[in-house]
Amino acid sequence: MTELPPLSPLDSLVALMITVSAVDENIRTAELVQISDIVDNLPVFANYDADMLPVVARTVFDLLEQEDGLDALFGLIRGALPERLYETAYALACDVAAADGKITGPEARMLEEIREELDIDRLHAAAIERGSRARHMTL
Repeated sequence: MTELPPLSPLDSLVALMITVSAVDENIRTAELVQISDIVDNLPVFANYDADMLPVVARTVFDLLEQEDGLDALFGLIRGALPERLYETAYALACDVAAADGKITGPEARMLEEIREELDIDRLHAAAIERGSRARHMTL
C-alpha cells in the first residue's frame, strides 16, 4: 500500500461524505451536488480549499478498493477529526445519504458503521437522521 496523504479535519468531513456516496457503487448527481453545496455554504468549510475535493475523493476510492481500506479510512478520520465535530460529521454523512431521496441498504449500513466508529449516541443519531430526512422531503 502506498503512503496515504494525511487528512485535515475538513478533509475528514469530506472523506466521510464521499464514502457514504460511494458505498453503493453508484455516486448520484444529487449526492455530488449536496457535497458541493455543503462545502460551499457551511461555516465549518469557510477556509477549506475546494481544490482538495478530488484529492480526498481519490484517497477514499483507493482505500475502498483495498481489503482493510475502510478500517484504514476510519483510522485516518479519527486521527484528524476533533471529537467535537463527530456529530457534525455524522450529520453531513446523513445529508449526503438522504440527498437523492432514498437511503439504500449499503448507505444505511455505512451510516451505522460511521455511528459506531464515531461513537455517536443512538438518541443523538436518531435526531440527526430525522433532521436529514426532514430537510430532504419532497412533495
